[in-house]
Amino acid sequence: MGTQLNPAKVTTALELPGFRVIRNFGVVRGIVVRSRSLIGNLGAAFQTIMGGNITILTELCEKARTEAFALMLEHAEELGANAVISFRYDATEVMDGVTEVLAYGTAVLVEPAER
Repeated sequence: MGTQLNPAKVTTALELPGFRVIRNFGVVRGIVVRSRSLIGNLGAAFQTIMGGNITILTELCEKARTEAFALMLEHAEELGANAVISFRYDATEVMDGVTEVLAYGTAVLVEPAER
């Protein structure tokens, strides 16, 4: 793998301010499928009784999103991209207690826009 794609060059917008797209590589994605452990389920159940933020599940979701994002960046790098535009997350419950997290966007090659 070459130079690591800079997460600052990932945007939900259709363009990256200050840059122009010179090549479009198409859709890239990172997929992670996670399940909750028995201990995590018990801890989450206890936290729901207490109310408020369910930190066990928050941490699980954040870890899954982080991993999916990193996989998407790797996919973009493999294609030769140095940026990702139109970035999004999606999540689907595959089965009870098992969730797929998808990070996706359009991999592009950008260069600084002329001023």
